[in-house]
Amino acid sequence: MPLRRLGQTSISIEPLVLGGNVFGWTLDEAQSFAVLDAYAGEGFTMIDTADSYSKWVPGNPGGVSETIIGNWLKSRGDRHKMAIATKVGTRLDRDEKDLSAAYVEQACEASLRRLGVDHIDLYFAHWPDPEVTHEETLRAFEKLIESGKVGHIGCSNYDAPLLSAALEVSASESLPRYQVLENEYNLYSRESFESEVQELVLAEKIGVIVYYGLASGFLTGKYRSKADFDKSQRGGAMGKYLNEKGFAILAAMDKVAGETGASHAEIALAWLAAQPGVTAPIASATSVEQVESLARGARLELTADQIQALSAAGR
Repeated sequence: MPLRRLGQTSISIEPLVLGGNVFGWTLDEAQSFAVLDAYAGEGFTMIDTADSYSKWVPGNPGGVSETIIGNWLKSRGDRHKMAIATKVGTRLDRDEKDLSAAYVEQACEASLRRLGVDHIDLYFAHWPDPEVTHEETLRAFEKLIESGKVGHIGCSNYDAPLLSAALEVSASESLPRYQVLENEYNLYSRESFESEVQELVLAEKIGVIVYYGLASGFLTGKYRSKADFDKSQRGGAMGKYLNEKGFAILAAMDKVAGETGASHAEIALAWLAAQPGVTAPIASATSVEQVESLARGARLELTADQIQALSAAGR
């Protein structure tokens, strides 16, 4: 697979990032290891997680995904082959956002311990914190970069005005800049990325990895009516997609599936990878078979006509 440089960082990746949100949530450690082994075995190299995964699960204190990934890296002994992205900004001790310098520093140390690594390749500000200035957060990141604990920084869930303001502070104060953006984007949910955000990342040469690439599973094509909601734990959230727009997207995907023999999930990922500004989609997997399908999606090349037809259906 041709590699794609992630913005202006030193990291080059394949057009697929493995999401770590399921590790310690819907998968135990052994199951997580099987998925991670399959992903690495397919030749992919970047894993995305966060210190707060999976804090939303009763009894899960957060940090579990990082711990499982760290144990997996130790078991393989080839950490140098993998690029690890994790995030800071959601406190584990209470339900608050926190990008203060003190918290960023202590959270980074905790992530390094859980991951069992001496540096984090890509460290994200997970959510905007309106109580803390860009300068304070960026100065904290600067210290981590200078100490060798962090390679590059990014931000997640930032809109165009917020990202633009952060970039201006980086320029005016000679501070590190966010080199990667991680936001929601998929064939169904497009408005928040396309236009202002997309224009900004292209102009500033910022790398983009996107989450919810399969719209929580809707774009797998297995949810066509309320009768399908019990097919997974996420089924109950599919109701918002069962509308004229959602059915038009599925119809377009059905046609492309007939032309290519690819699954709907593979088509959804290939469409994302073909969008201007997108370096790679993030996708999680709960089985080796799902990893194999994601790999096929990363390697699938849609024709210009197929991309256009899918794009038109999603508008």
